Amino acid sequence: MSFMRIIFLCYHILVCLSEISLALDSISQDLSLSDDGENTTLVSKDGTFELGFFTPGNSQKRYLGIWYRKIPVQTVVWVANRLNPINDSSGILRMNSSTGDLVLTQKGTVLWSTTSSRKPESPVALLLDSGNLVVRDEKDASADAYLWQSFDYPTDTFLPEMKFGWDLRTGLHRRLTAWKSPDDPSPSDFSFGMVLNNYPEAYMMKGDQKLYRSGPWNGLHSSGSPQVKANPIYDFKFVSNKDELYYTYSLKNSSVISRLVLNATTSVRRRYVWIESKQRWEVYTSVPLDLCDSYSLCGANANCVISDSPVCQCLEGFKPKSPQAWSSMDWSHGCVRNRELSCENKHNDGFIKLTELKTPDTTRSWLDQTIELEECRAKCLDNCSCMAYANSDIIGQGSGCAMWFGDLIDIRQFAAGGQDVYVRMDASEFEHQNMDHKKGGVVVAVTVSSAVALIAGILMILGWCYRKKSHDSVKERSNLSIKSNQNSGIQVDDIDLPVFGLSTIAKATGNFTIKNKIGEGGFGPVYRGTLADGLEIAVKRLSTSSGQGLTEFKNEVKLIAKLQHRNLVKLLGCCLEGEEKMLVYEYMLNGSLDSFIFDQQRSELLDWSKRFNIICGIAKGILYLHQDSRLRIIHRDLKASNVLLDSELNPKISDFGMAKIFGIDQNEGNTRRIVGTYGYMAPEYATDGLFSVKSDVFSFGVLLMEIISGKRSRGYYNQNHSQNLIGHAWKLWKEGKPLELVDKSMGDSSFLSQILHCIHVSLLCVQQNPEDRPGMSSVLLMLVSELELPEPKRPGFFGKYSAEADSSTSKQQLCTTNEITITLLEAR
Repeated sequence: MSFMRIIFLCYHILVCLSEISLALDSISQDLSLSDDGENTTLVSKDGTFELGFFTPGNSQKRYLGIWYRKIPVQTVVWVANRLNPINDSSGILRMNSSTGDLVLTQKGTVLWSTTSSRKPESPVALLLDSGNLVVRDEKDASADAYLWQSFDYPTDTFLPEMKFGWDLRTGLHRRLTAWKSPDDPSPSDFSFGMVLNNYPEAYMMKGDQKLYRSGPWNGLHSSGSPQVKANPIYDFKFVSNKDELYYTYSLKNSSVISRLVLNATTSVRRRYVWIESKQRWEVYTSVPLDLCDSYSLCGANANCVISDSPVCQCLEGFKPKSPQAWSSMDWSHGCVRNRELSCENKHNDGFIKLTELKTPDTTRSWLDQTIELEECRAKCLDNCSCMAYANSDIIGQGSGCAMWFGDLIDIRQFAAGGQDVYVRMDASEFEHQNMDHKKGGVVVAVTVSSAVALIAGILMILGWCYRKKSHDSVKERSNLSIKSNQNSGIQVDDIDLPVFGLSTIAKATGNFTIKNKIGEGGFGPVYRGTLADGLEIAVKRLSTSSGQGLTEFKNEVKLIAKLQHRNLVKLLGCCLEGEEKMLVYEYMLNGSLDSFIFDQQRSELLDWSKRFNIICGIAKGILYLHQDSRLRIIHRDLKASNVLLDSELNPKISDFGMAKIFGIDQNEGNTRRIVGTYGYMAPEYATDGLFSVKSDVFSFGVLLMEIISGKRSRGYYNQNHSQNLIGHAWKLWKEGKPLELVDKSMGDSSFLSQILHCIHVSLLCVQQNPEDRPGMSSVLLMLVSELELPEPKRPGFFGKYSAEADSSTSKQQLCTTNEITITLLEAR
């Protein structure tokens, strides 16, 4: 290294060091921050956070806030003067010497200030490495004795070490309130906070309306979030005592940056992780998770089962309150008992054990953590208003007692990780019983018919176990009819496909490290990797807990290997080793379409010309599947997350695990196993299992609406939250205001006639009757020409019942019941 280069390097090191050493991390009585002065920001000692004045988005207002200093995309985590913005650069933050409070002023007018219960002798304000702005007394020997702290007054962001909940000694409620918009950090009506029911839990609220309920803490996690468990990103805990009630989390690795954010635009709470290599925030988790997370979707005394169709079912011993409404998929009326309870005969009642549930809303509940389940049952039985009971802590054998009174609200079923709930039943519900015994303090009634069914089930399981044992020597690849050949490839129905070794894939993906994880679906995670020759790949790794197993794996290999089209993702090979089943695809630099059109910042990168190119590319890909390939293929799961974008934003359709092959002359089929995603499913398929090329056309129509509007199909867009995107578009069309659907981020208005034409096409695609929908060849012709189009008829599924819940990250693959399954997948 030359002498001059050494001097140059040393100079820059000294400059960096001087910047760190000179940066202020505190304000005392002698210092102040001014928007246009010498001291404009505070920086935490480790340089992670910075406090100063900023302007959000396209606003002209100035605010005092805290953001990540080292992240190039300004990410504000706290705002002081949310209600009182500054009109110019005259803002000043100083310490009031007489009160010891921080005060923000504009031209002498106080806009915001801290308050403390006592006056410190030597007040100082510090910005800590955690992002917490604190006021303390320098002469106080206890360094963490804060007179005031910003962590007690969060805005829309929940940072590590924050407490989400209550200080019961002072009545302080720490909750999140979303910004009104990216340009306006003032509090919106969308909030998330802990509610002090007898059995506390958290709610997402839109004004006074409940949108989502976390469920109470059960010792392991919130009852409604069994997917939250030990992970490589963060630890978490729940604290409940006479002084405090709160949830908190901490990061396991100081090099990882993660935050939870409440978003009013999408009505979701997301956990983001900063990916340094990509220089962007990635969604790690998101709630609501799916349709069944919509608060009280199924009404009272009903269970939401995401794997069933319809998703809402009355609890055992209950029936629909309004059978006509229920059959039309309006579940708001809920369910009522088959036989009403009698308080006079309360001690003759019994309890039915329901398993793997999210426990009911705790608004009318009672909690005693000192008693066990048997005593809990006795107390519930003795109170004729008690409708259900359960353990309040499910660790080990379980402990504590929770009881519910009145209607049971907002119950949902999980495939795993849910809780046992014991629901009260009239004695007549247990008629024909030949056995009534106690087990764990619970009356379990077994009828003759259920005993026969139980025995039959046991025999069936034993038979399956015997068959499994006798076939243990048979490899999975034999079941797949996939055979290794001497050319390091596999053969599936005479299709040669390269096979990658597990060690090769592990090396390419950095042993499946989280930083290389680019998505997750019901099948399992997807990883980015680079082969030894420099080729970038995307590896779809089927999870052992996924409902997608050998059949779907074989289906996808068989289909993709035979398909060649510029708008279909290319399969490069697969990996079959031990329990591992992986598909290796070409890597798509820009990820999935949903990561653009539903993201406020990235959506601005897609002007109308780019969106129209994507629309036409998707249409060409579907047309190839339906008409031009050697096989006629119905995709059955077309959606924004299954469309990938290459480096030039060209679309490629992916995920063929649910696809069906038709004969050339075959146009329609039906199934008892319904798969796909709510919000995109054609009505005849969702209700009757009938699928055809026209069901894919319906999905394309929904996707077209999403690309035009930048809105998700499963959202509710009218004042009473009863219409999804299709209903919203139809209403605007009938009112003569269809252009109100257009995503404002596109800006340019020179293509409005073409956009209007595409809205018209989308409504033709989502018509209720399949026969009314155009084929894909007609759709493509309509898109690229100025043909006069027929007036669209009423669309299918445009009410609340058809909405799909948000899922930007991991979705659960749930079990099959009576061979009818709705498989919700959110890939990439």
